[in-house]
Amino acid sequence: MFRPIRPMNVLADRFSDLDDPRERGKVIYPLTDVLVIAVCAAIAGAESYEDIVLYGKSKKSWLTGFLDLEHGIPSHDTFRRVFGLIDAKAFEACFTSWAKSQAEEPDGEVVAIDGKTIRRSFDHGKEQSPLHVVSAWASEQSVVLAQEVVEEKSNEIPAIPEVLETLQLEGALVTIDAMGCQIDIAQGILEEKADYLLALKANHETAYRAVQAHFEERCFGAGAFERGAESRLRSDGFDESHGRVVRRRVFACEEASELEDLSEWPGLRSVVGVETIRTVKGESETNAEIRYFLSSREAGDEALEDAARRHWSIENSLHWVLDVTFNEDQSRVRDETAASNWAVLRKIALNLLKSDSEADT
Repeated sequence: MFRPIRPMNVLADRFSDLDDPRERGKVIYPLTDVLVIAVCAAIAGAESYEDIVLYGKSKKSWLTGFLDLEHGIPSHDTFRRVFGLIDAKAFEACFTSWAKSQAEEPDGEVVAIDGKTIRRSFDHGKEQSPLHVVSAWASEQSVVLAQEVVEEKSNEIPAIPEVLETLQLEGALVTIDAMGCQIDIAQGILEEKADYLLALKANHETAYRAVQAHFEERCFGAGAFERGAESRLRSDGFDESHGRVVRRRVFACEEASELEDLSEWPGLRSVVGVETIRTVKGESETNAEIRYFLSSREAGDEALEDAARRHWSIENSLHWVLDVTFNEDQSRVRDETAASNWAVLRKIALNLLKSDSEADT
């Protein structure tokens, strides 16, 4: 059973920092009440303003245990107006402040940063593209730490430093996919007293080819083990779940960080190569893939063995849950401000559900 009263009290305190955008003297329903009802409704699966009202009316006696509700449950028009008026950046800041207060210190944590497009939030009439949301995800705690909404995926790069600035990252290992593999972003992570693991792909063509050639000779190619590949091997394991057999080999090379084509990368100490070989049970076809990562951690650091895999928990445990459990991709909230605020609402709900499941274990 969901027991939100203590977390809701903390959350309500954070909501009190928000400016109520409605006209003074005409406010019947306190902003905190509106937002707390919406959060509880989102936890229960609400996808529209009408759903929120239906939830509020069905749970009114329970909600009065921690809300005043002198004037009852607001109408769907009230919820729509509030979510379209709340300053989206201020709501994001409110969420980040609350998430910080609930999460543990990130020292030793793998913090994944990645973007997700809310696909049906476009509005052709206003020439508005779908919103793209950049999130920070604590992979071990399985909680969202922050988000930054941008209008298009192409704007993800400048949004990442803004997300980094809102977090306390000292001691964390920050992982980002190829779009965020930028020298300035690496420098920003180091300035936060954290380390980075950045996916290197062909968008950095010269560096990628140099790394690829280095690993082919030293780790993956014929005769590599005669040239000392075993000393660079960090893990070699099999996974036979989900109807397939997957072999993953992880190599980490400190000498690769000294390649001339990587000389501009700040604090670079190692390059990681991850080979994944997949075979579906009952089929003869085998697929192999090698991915490369730049890191400010030393090659012998144990976190590198699984950090690249843990990065993808942001896809499986955040983005997938938002789409399947909260039906985010199908949301037809088109107002840009409201769509951004709904994205925050879903993440608050997800974090509360996570904290409640932890309390039951």
